[in-house]
Order: sequence, then structure tokens, then C-alpha cells
Amino acid sequence: MKLPGKLYLIPTTMGESDPMDVLPQTVKRSIELIDYYIVENEKTARKSIKAVLPEKKQSELVLFTLNKRTETSEHLDFIKPLLEGKNMGLMSEAGCPGVADPGAVIVKLAHEKGIQVVPLVGPSSILLAMMASGMNGQSFTFNGYLPIDKDEKKSALRHFEKLSQDKNQSQIFIETPYRNNKLAEDLLQILNPSTHLCIATDITLPTEFIKTMKISDWKKLKVDLHNRPTIFIIHKM
Repeated sequence: MKLPGKLYLIPTTMGESDPMDVLPQTVKRSIELIDYYIVENEKTARKSIKAVLPEKKQSELVLFTLNKRTETSEHLDFIKPLLEGKNMGLMSEAGCPGVADPGAVIVKLAHEKGIQVVPLVGPSSILLAMMASGMNGQSFTFNGYLPIDKDEKKSALRHFEKLSQDKNQSQIFIETPYRNNKLAEDLLQILNPSTHLCIATDITLPTEFIKTMKISDWKKLKVDLHNRPTIFIIHKM
């Protein structure tokens, strides 16, 4: 009986930066050997592979697209090469696959099928922002996206603010990039002036900006976050 292949979780850059500035050699070596990939966006994935390994023949790549339109029934077809003994790579649109990323469902399926999962080192915007925030790295929670509804968003922010104080736990969340500026405005209006806010945007890029201040101090500073990938962290001490 043929042994299954391994599923490699392959990180990518988080924007237009030299892959070798943020990715270790293990990523390059893995891409050299893998021809089958499950990706969030085929065009972006091919561009990422080419940036890491220009000599890789694009015509030899077999890519399966996994996104919000993918049916659950397709997942098993995606991992057939693994079950046939071939190694596969799982790539996110940006950063680490499986974290704030649809790839987690493939990782779960791989475990169910007895397939070895190999995570490779690479940039995680969540962890890098937390590292640079000066907040509680011993206890933090990633909450994903806030509600869009104004009242629900206000309620959620106040809940997270209270949680951060009661549990001494930093609260992390993200927003769709084109709504970043609106969220920043909401934070300044809703949160307590003494609450600390970290805004970490364009992480690992030349335009990187990471700053932690009290809400009262943020009100004196104007930062344009429009269409820039951003992590928000709050903590009421």
C-alpha cells in the first residue's frame, strides 16, 4: 500500500517584498520539490511561486483553488494527490496558511485521513503585530472581523475592551482594508481614552507602520490606513 504524501503549509510574503527577506530557505526547497498546490487564488499563488523560484516551470504546476465559493464536496478531490503518495503545498493569499485563512479545512481533513502536516516558518501578521505591540503576549485573543452593523460593532468593541481589562488579555481583530479608516474612527469614538490601541499596518513591507498609544493620544494623530492590510489590538490596562 502506497504511503500518503505530506501536506506542506507554505507561507507567502504579505505584499510586494523580496521573498528572501521574510521567508527561510526551507520554503524555497519545498517549492522546488512540490508540483501540486491548494491555493486561495491561482494567479497570486503562481506569482508567489515564481518570486521564490523563477526557474520553476509553471506549466508543471497543478493548482486547486480553495476560497469561499468552494464546495465542501470538492475538498476530498483536492487532496487526492496526497492520498496517491504525492506531496502537496497549501498556500494562503498572504502570510501563513491555516490562520485567518480558509486553508484550515484542508489541514483538518489531512489529519482525518492520516496525512502528515508540515508547517513551514513564515510571516504571521497576527503574531508580528502582537510582538511589536508591547501588550500582553502571555494572553491574547484573535477575534477576526468585527460586525458591520454600527450598533453591533459598538457592542462588540465595548465587550472586547471590558474583556481585556477583566482578563488582562489583549484583543486582536482585523477589518477589510477599504474599511480600515472607518474602523479607526469608530475606535477613537467608542473606546475609553485610557485604552491602549496598537495599529500595525503593511507589516514586513517598506511602508510598515506599527504604533501603540492610548486612544486619547491617537486622537491627535492622523494615519491613512485605506487599502493597507492592518492588525488592530486593544487593551485596557
